[in-house]
Amino acid sequence: MPQIDKNTIEFLRQLSNNNNKEWFDNNRSQYVAAKNNLEAFVQELIQGIVEFEPVLKGLEAKSCIYRINRDIRFSNDKTPYKTNLGALIMKGGRKNFFRYSGYYLHIEPDNCFLSGGAYMPPSDWLFAIREKISEQPDRFLKIINNAEFKKQFGEIKGEKLKKAPKGFDPAHKQIELLKHKSYYVFKQVADTQISESDYLKYALSVFRTLKPLHDFLDIE
Repeated sequence: MPQIDKNTIEFLRQLSNNNNKEWFDNNRSQYVAAKNNLEAFVQELIQGIVEFEPVLKGLEAKSCIYRINRDIRFSNDKTPYKTNLGALIMKGGRKNFFRYSGYYLHIEPDNCFLSGGAYMPPSDWLFAIREKISEQPDRFLKIINNAEFKKQFGEIKGEKLKKAPKGFDPAHKQIELLKHKSYYVFKQVADTQISESDYLKYALSVFRTLKPLHDFLDIE
């Protein structure tokens, strides 16, 4: 069973202290090994998720994994590389992050986590989510108040509006939920845990708990 190699996170730790092209080129073999390690793990993770998300059958890890190169065109931070590795598993791969909720794997020294939901969805999708919560509050509350869900993730995360969103009654009983601009959750994971042999099984159990939230958020 594939697992995240300790050398993968060690490479990222070294990169965070040597974020420049010369160091990266001299240590490219370490990057390739880390990339291949992540790809094998994510492919196995996808196969496990397919058991409860059949729509993901045939999805390739390459379409889910983010590039390590940073887009520095409009940033004051000109360091060329991300110091994390990540994969967003969803229908069609990471390019569809603005259309569907996804299962996100994040590997970064001292900041590893599992996450999912709708992060900063575009206005039309956000309106549809709010409308669905407004019309089906009991269903949404049942999902986010589920004991296992709360144990894994706590509460729904995301920035909120100060006032009721346009088109929604400020007196709605769930107005605080309707104020959200994102609807996502995450589970922090220790660096040591991601390299354990049962991490794949653990990640799948966490993601399985996300399934009802994704069913609610994904609006065709």
